[in-house]
Amino acid sequence: MNCFGLTDPGKTRTENQDSFLIENCEKASCVILALCDGMGGANAGGLASQLSCKAFVNYVYNHLTNYSNRPSDYPRIMREACEEANGVAFAYSQFGDNLTGMGTTMVAAIMRRNGSGYVLNVGDSRAYFLHRRVLRQISKDHSLVEELLDAGIITPDQAVHHPQKNVITRALGSESLVEADIFPVSLTPGDSLLLCSDGLSNIVPEEEITAVLVDSADAESACRDLLDLALSRGAPDNVSMIVWKR
Repeated sequence: MNCFGLTDPGKTRTENQDSFLIENCEKASCVILALCDGMGGANAGGLASQLSCKAFVNYVYNHLTNYSNRPSDYPRIMREACEEANGVAFAYSQFGDNLTGMGTTMVAAIMRRNGSGYVLNVGDSRAYFLHRRVLRQISKDHSLVEELLDAGIITPDQAVHHPQKNVITRALGSESLVEADIFPVSLTPGDSLLLCSDGLSNIVPEEEITAVLVDSADAESACRDLLDLALSRGAPDNVSMIVWKR
């Protein structure tokens, strides 16, 4: 398994509200990946991010290693894990005024060693797939800008610098129920999967992300090079990424 992750507070934020987990599940011959980007004042966003990340990965791992369940039904397990993570974050948001409104995005994946798997996302943290030197976004942003794009109200160029670019329409912890999108993915040798927060995707163009993934020898060097790029551009937000290379 060639997988690595990094997170950094960036150049201007004093707190890092991003979190990620990578869990190798030997029994199911797969790896579980999750990355969250928290939102909310004080420590609320970071708490939502950490709680949701752990709850999701723990749920998936426990079900994949329990023979009483059907581990082949990954989409079902991932949806249930997302509901669990959302429930945990939402419950904590009720504990005090300082936690009201806390929430987090999530992008996650279960990848088998043969390269097949599934990607889940809620919010605007993204999943990218590199195949034959071509980068494609797997996930679909749950954001106001994406809705404006879909409606034809703005152009892709306008979306890049839209003043409401960071307004998301779905998040874990904000409501008692949340809907996640799930996408199948299949990587062949030489392909890469990238999960990242908007601290990377908002500041490093896709053509530069592509070049790093193509040129990097392994997942760790890809992550370090991507982080260096974000930091060199000023990194106004927390920056997090996970790379899985086949």
